[in-house]
Amino acid sequence: MTPTLGMPVALLLDAILGEPRRYHPLVGFGRFAAWLETKVYADARVAGGVAWCTAVLVPVGVFCVLRAALPAAVVFALDVSLAYVAIGRRSLGDHARPIARALSDGDLDAARRAVSRMVSRDSEVLDASQVATAATESVLENGHDAVFGALFWFALLGGPGVLLFRLANTLDAMWGYRTPRYESFGWAAARTDDLLGYLPARLTALTYACVGDFTKATRCWRRQAPSWDSPNAGPVMASGAGALGVRLGGAAPYHGHWEERPVLGEGDAPVANDILRALRLVDRGTVAWVAVAVVIGVATHA
Repeated sequence: MTPTLGMPVALLLDAILGEPRRYHPLVGFGRFAAWLETKVYADARVAGGVAWCTAVLVPVGVFCVLRAALPAAVVFALDVSLAYVAIGRRSLGDHARPIARALSDGDLDAARRAVSRMVSRDSEVLDASQVATAATESVLENGHDAVFGALFWFALLGGPGVLLFRLANTLDAMWGYRTPRYESFGWAAARTDDLLGYLPARLTALTYACVGDFTKATRCWRRQAPSWDSPNAGPVMASGAGALGVRLGGAAPYHGHWEERPVLGEGDAPVANDILRALRLVDRGTVAWVAVAVVIGVATHA
């Protein structure tokens, strides 16, 4: 019954408390991973694989051993606590709403500053439409990374599952780049994140379709997702763009040059309100996941 009871409890804690303001465990993990990189880095896949196993499998294994020796009530509390830390539904809104508000107020500089906290592109050169596009893309993609992916692994494997997913996802954000430094060293981080996210990303895409415009979402998913460079972000963002009826992708500036990206979705480019619509899409999907978890839990334990 852990997913049935734990999923709504973890989401409620996230809604009430938001992400931890001080001593966030994932921030601490990021610092540890950065320190580990300085000790073991080499331009080789083997070095990256050793670093990934040390950073992810060791803490997950230790947690599993400790968890096995604890009473059921304590295990439930630990699992829910891990899920709460891993889920970032409220944080997603806390970051995205100021962007929409600044755009609605016509304050492009404030919108650029706010979107720079969500995306890695060169926000200072974005116009209002490009800011709205960046924010909408980030909401949709992080709906998978920070919400549905975490919920999937929590439902499947409890605390160990959500811990594995979030640590791997964090390392991908740090090491999973196709740059000279990380092309080899970050290979393990990128590939394991793709593997762990493969099924939940497609469930996220299906969720967006079911709680949005189903016909457009599935059409964009089928036709456009294969052209995206990420095997998991493609389905998520193509389906989300179709579900909202907006056009995402296109040119975006990274590190001083503009990168041409495939177009995703149908319709006009996003405006401020579409950022809020993307948040509501994630929220409706979250409610649907909780409902399904409760129904399955009740049915299997009846």
